[in-house]
Amino acid sequence: MPITHLLYLHGFRSSPQSAKAQKMAALVAARHPAVRWWCPQLPPSPQDAMVLLEKGLADWPAGSMAVIGSSLGGFYATAVAERQGCKAVLLNPAVDPARDLARHIGEQTSWQNPDEHFFFEARFVDELRALRAGPLKAAQHYLAIIAKGDEVLDWHEMAARYAGASVRLLEGGDHALSDFDAHLPVILKFLDLA
Repeated sequence: MPITHLLYLHGFRSSPQSAKAQKMAALVAARHPAVRWWCPQLPPSPQDAMVLLEKGLADWPAGSMAVIGSSLGGFYATAVAERQGCKAVLLNPAVDPARDLARHIGEQTSWQNPDEHFFFEARFVDELRALRAGPLKAAQHYLAIIAKGDEVLDWHEMAARYAGASVRLLEGGDHALSDFDAHLPVILKFLDLA
Protein backbone atom coordinates (compact mmCIF):
# COMPACT_ATOMS: atom_id res chain seq x y z
CA MET A 1 0.00 0.00 0.00
CA PRO A 2 1.49 3.38 -0.99
CA ILE A 3 2.36 5.84 1.77
CA THR A 4 -0.17 8.70 2.01
CA HIS A 5 1.09 10.32 5.25
CA LEU A 6 4.73 11.11 6.02
CA LEU A 7 6.15 12.37 9.33
CA TYR A 8 9.69 13.76 9.62
CA LEU A 9 11.36 14.00 13.05
CA HIS A 10 14.45 16.17 13.49
CA GLY A 11 17.33 15.56 15.87
CA PHE A 12 18.52 17.11 19.12
CA ARG A 13 19.06 20.89 18.82
CA SER A 14 17.68 20.71 15.29
CA SER A 15 14.41 21.84 13.75
CA PRO A 16 12.10 21.59 10.72
CA GLN A 17 14.59 24.02 9.13
CA SER A 18 17.30 21.33 8.92
CA ALA A 19 18.71 20.67 5.45
CA LYS A 20 17.34 17.10 5.31
CA ALA A 21 13.86 18.11 6.51
CA GLN A 22 13.73 20.96 3.98
CA LYS A 23 14.92 18.68 1.17
CA MET A 24 12.27 16.06 1.98
CA ALA A 25 9.51 18.67 2.33
CA ALA A 26 10.35 20.14 -1.08
CA LEU A 27 10.59 16.71 -2.69
CA VAL A 28 7.25 15.55 -1.27
CA ALA A 29 5.55 18.80 -2.32
CA ALA A 30 6.96 18.62 -5.86
CA ARG A 31 6.67 14.90 -6.63
CA HIS A 32 4.02 13.58 -4.24
CA PRO A 33 1.47 16.39 -3.64
CA ALA A 34 -1.15 13.85 -2.47
CA VAL A 35 1.03 12.88 0.52
CA ARG A 36 0.25 14.60 3.80
CA TRP A 37 3.56 15.95 5.19
CA TRP A 38 4.20 16.87 8.81
CA CYS A 39 7.50 17.99 10.32
CA PRO A 40 6.79 19.48 13.77
CA GLN A 41 9.19 21.41 15.96
CA LEU A 42 9.73 18.93 18.77
CA PRO A 43 9.77 20.23 22.35
CA PRO A 44 12.88 19.53 24.47
CA SER A 45 10.90 17.17 26.73
CA PRO A 46 10.73 13.68 25.19
CA GLN A 47 7.45 13.05 27.00
CA ASP A 48 5.97 16.27 25.58
CA ALA A 49 7.32 15.35 22.14
CA MET A 50 5.51 12.00 22.24
CA VAL A 51 2.26 13.63 23.43
CA LEU A 52 2.50 16.10 20.52
CA LEU A 53 3.07 13.21 18.09
CA GLU A 54 0.26 11.07 19.50
CA LYS A 55 -2.19 13.96 19.11
CA GLY A 56 -0.96 14.85 15.63
CA LEU A 57 -1.04 11.25 14.41
CA ALA A 58 -4.39 10.34 16.00
CA ASP A 59 -6.26 10.43 12.67
CA TRP A 60 -3.42 9.08 10.50
CA PRO A 61 -3.95 5.66 8.88
CA ALA A 62 -1.33 3.32 10.39
CA GLY A 63 -1.36 1.15 7.26
CA SER A 64 -0.34 3.96 4.91
CA MET A 65 1.80 6.22 7.07
CA ALA A 66 5.57 6.31 7.49
CA VAL A 67 8.09 8.21 9.58
CA ILE A 68 11.60 9.48 8.87
CA GLY A 69 13.84 10.32 11.81
CA SER A 70 17.32 11.76 12.03
CA SER A 71 19.56 11.17 15.07
CA LEU A 72 17.34 11.71 18.17
CA GLY A 73 14.47 11.87 15.68
CA GLY A 74 15.44 8.32 14.67
CA PHE A 75 14.97 7.20 18.27
CA TYR A 76 11.54 8.89 18.33
CA ALA A 77 10.72 7.46 14.89
CA THR A 78 11.41 3.96 16.21
CA ALA A 79 9.05 4.58 19.15
CA VAL A 80 6.36 5.83 16.72
CA ALA A 81 6.87 2.95 14.26
CA GLU A 82 6.72 0.35 17.04
CA ARG A 83 3.44 1.84 18.33
CA GLN A 84 1.85 2.38 14.90
CA GLY A 85 3.25 -0.65 13.09
CA CYS A 86 4.32 1.61 10.23
CA LYS A 87 7.42 1.97 8.04
CA ALA A 88 10.37 4.01 9.31
CA VAL A 89 13.47 5.46 7.68
CA LEU A 90 16.24 6.12 10.20
CA LEU A 91 19.14 8.47 9.43
CA ASN A 92 22.06 7.86 11.83
CA PRO A 93 19.54 7.06 14.56
CA ALA A 94 20.30 7.59 18.25
CA VAL A 95 20.22 4.24 20.04
CA ASP A 96 20.71 5.25 23.69
CA PRO A 97 19.97 8.99 23.93
CA ALA A 98 19.38 8.79 27.70
CA ARG A 99 23.07 7.89 28.09
CA ASP A 100 24.34 10.19 25.33
CA LEU A 101 22.39 13.32 26.27
CA ALA A 102 22.97 13.09 30.04
CA ARG A 103 26.09 15.22 29.53
CA HIS A 104 24.07 17.92 27.72
CA ILE A 105 21.86 18.93 30.64
CA GLY A 106 21.60 22.72 30.71
CA GLU A 107 21.04 25.55 28.26
CA GLN A 108 21.26 24.65 24.58
CA THR A 109 21.00 26.53 21.30
CA SER A 110 19.39 25.48 18.03
CA TRP A 111 21.71 24.51 15.15
CA GLN A 112 19.62 26.41 12.63
CA ASN A 113 19.13 29.50 14.83
CA PRO A 114 21.83 30.10 17.50
CA ASP A 115 19.66 32.89 18.96
CA GLU A 116 17.06 30.28 19.90
CA HIS A 117 17.71 28.77 23.35
CA PHE A 118 16.12 25.94 25.31
CA PHE A 119 16.93 24.17 28.54
CA PHE A 120 17.57 20.41 28.52
CA GLU A 121 16.45 19.26 31.98
CA ALA A 122 17.79 16.29 33.96
CA ARG A 123 14.30 14.71 34.04
CA PHE A 124 14.38 14.50 30.22
CA VAL A 125 17.03 11.77 30.53
CA ASP A 126 14.53 9.63 32.50
CA GLU A 127 11.84 10.43 29.92
CA LEU A 128 14.17 9.15 27.17
CA ARG A 129 14.86 5.99 29.16
CA ALA A 130 11.10 5.37 29.49
CA LEU A 131 10.61 5.69 25.71
CA ARG A 132 13.16 3.08 24.71
CA ALA A 133 11.46 0.46 22.57
CA GLY A 134 12.33 -3.22 22.93
CA PRO A 135 13.38 -5.49 20.06
CA LEU A 136 11.87 -4.51 16.71
CA LYS A 137 8.49 -6.18 16.16
CA ALA A 138 8.80 -6.05 12.35
CA ALA A 139 12.37 -5.38 11.24
CA GLN A 140 11.27 -5.36 7.59
CA HIS A 141 9.44 -2.07 8.28
CA TYR A 142 12.77 -0.29 8.83
CA LEU A 143 15.41 1.23 6.57
CA ALA A 144 18.45 2.50 8.48
CA ILE A 145 21.06 4.65 6.77
CA ILE A 146 24.18 4.58 8.92
CA ALA A 147 27.47 6.37 8.27
CA LYS A 148 30.61 4.73 9.62
CA GLY A 149 32.10 8.23 9.67
CA ASP A 150 29.42 9.53 12.09
CA GLU A 151 31.36 11.75 14.51
CA VAL A 152 28.55 11.80 17.11
CA LEU A 153 27.10 8.29 17.33
CA ASP A 154 28.68 4.82 17.22
CA TRP A 155 27.84 3.09 13.93
CA HIS A 156 28.42 -0.37 15.49
CA GLU A 157 25.68 0.35 18.02
CA MET A 158 23.29 1.61 15.33
CA ALA A 159 23.92 -1.40 13.09
CA ALA A 160 23.39 -3.81 15.99
CA ARG A 161 20.15 -2.08 17.07
CA TYR A 162 18.68 -2.39 13.57
CA ALA A 163 20.03 -5.85 12.74
CA GLY A 164 17.48 -7.64 10.60
CA ALA A 165 16.24 -4.37 9.11
CA SER A 166 17.30 -3.05 5.74
CA VAL A 167 20.59 -1.39 6.71
CA ARG A 168 22.59 0.79 4.34
CA LEU A 169 26.04 1.02 5.95
CA LEU A 170 28.09 3.83 4.44
CA GLU A 171 31.86 3.95 4.35
CA GLY A 172 32.82 7.38 5.68
CA GLY A 173 30.07 9.97 5.72
CA ASP A 174 29.15 12.13 8.70
CA HIS A 175 26.44 12.55 11.33
CA ALA A 176 24.52 15.10 9.26
CA LEU A 177 24.57 12.83 6.18
CA SER A 178 25.89 15.71 4.10
CA ASP A 179 25.44 13.50 1.02
CA PHE A 180 21.72 13.06 1.78
CA ASP A 181 20.72 13.60 -1.86
CA ALA A 182 22.62 10.45 -2.85
CA HIS A 183 20.35 8.37 -0.57
CA LEU A 184 17.03 9.79 -1.75
CA PRO A 185 16.43 7.15 -4.46
CA VAL A 186 16.76 4.33 -1.88
CA ILE A 187 14.58 6.19 0.63
CA LEU A 188 11.87 6.91 -1.94
CA LYS A 189 11.86 3.34 -3.21
CA PHE A 190 11.51 2.03 0.36
CA LEU A 191 8.71 4.47 1.24
CA ASP A 192 6.67 4.00 -1.95
CA LEU A 193 4.96 7.39 -1.62
CA ALA A 194 1.50 7.91 -3.17
